[in-house]
Amino acid sequence: MPKIDVYNMNGEKVREIELSDEIFGIEVKPHILHMAVVNQLANKRQGTQSTKTRGEVRGGGRKPWRQKGTGRARQGSIRAPQWVKGGVALGPKPRNYKYRLPKKVRRLALKSALSSKVNTQNIIVLDKLDFDQIKTKQMVNVLNNLKVDTSALIVLSDKNERVEKSARNIPNVKTALYNTINVYDIIKYEKFIITEDAVKKVEEVYA
Repeated sequence: MPKIDVYNMNGEKVREIELSDEIFGIEVKPHILHMAVVNQLANKRQGTQSTKTRGEVRGGGRKPWRQKGTGRARQGSIRAPQWVKGGVALGPKPRNYKYRLPKKVRRLALKSALSSKVNTQNIIVLDKLDFDQIKTKQMVNVLNNLKVDTSALIVLSDKNERVEKSARNIPNVKTALYNTINVYDIIKYEKFIITEDAVKKVEEVYA
């Protein structure tokens, strides 16, 4: 089992904990991570883009000139795709881009993402994270104490409005609950900060 240090909000090491091999110690599967990220981004697409075909643009009811004898190429409509203001050939139409990955693949991707954070030493475990009031400066101080000067995903075990609102105005910092984390966010944010209680719940839910 991988061992990792636990810090308090002052950035001081308080103890060590062992992480579950099944969640945080598996072999990272890059192709599975890629599948999960592509799936998540596809599911986010609105699919509302649309272009008009030659049957939908205005005009072009009659043949612009006779078939033969003019010296010009034959044309049947001024709204054919080769004409200015003509319809678009094979353009996008509204569609649904969503598709599902098998549950086993989704779980394996999440475990691979978490294990990659352990392998690269970009995971930070806190004994607790809570404030007495909503104040961005307090969260900034915690990040400074932990020497976090890059993007960070903060994972909590329970909803905490004081922590969430203290962090939401900090650029490149996002908070999430343990049961809402996803592969894209884990990979996108360099540092993965998680409370000790959230670690236990992640191990229970995804075991």
